[in-house]
Amino acid sequence: MDTQQNKKNAIAFYKMAYEGNPIKAVELYVGEEYIQHNPIVADGPQAFIDYFNRMQKEYPVKSINFVRAVAEDDLVALHTHQIWPDNDQYITMDFFRFDANGKIVEHWDSIQQVPEKAMNRNTMY
Repeated sequence: MDTQQNKKNAIAFYKMAYEGNPIKAVELYVGEEYIQHNPIVADGPQAFIDYFNRMQKEYPVKSINFVRAVAEDDLVALHTHQIWPDNDQYITMDFFRFDANGKIVEHWDSIQQVPEKAMNRNTMY
């Protein structure tokens, strides 16, 4: 298991889908199955493609910054800062499980909106 390559592939996969090309992302980086733990997205590669195509259509102008990538065994964790229209900001923590062939086969995430005011000066990223 090449954890460094898995980190690079997880980032490339997420960035490619986020920026509007989920079909290519799935073709390049997803394995035989794709198990989804986000409750608003169904299992399988087509549901992933449909979700990101809808996001691109509804929100074509957005950005993502990969703050951290951590890999251990067959898992990669990504910490992102996303900016959507009207400066609507989110922090995500995504976990991807890779198969023995280096393909993504499972995904978990947690998403939190960045509040306008905080009790400290620390960023969420």
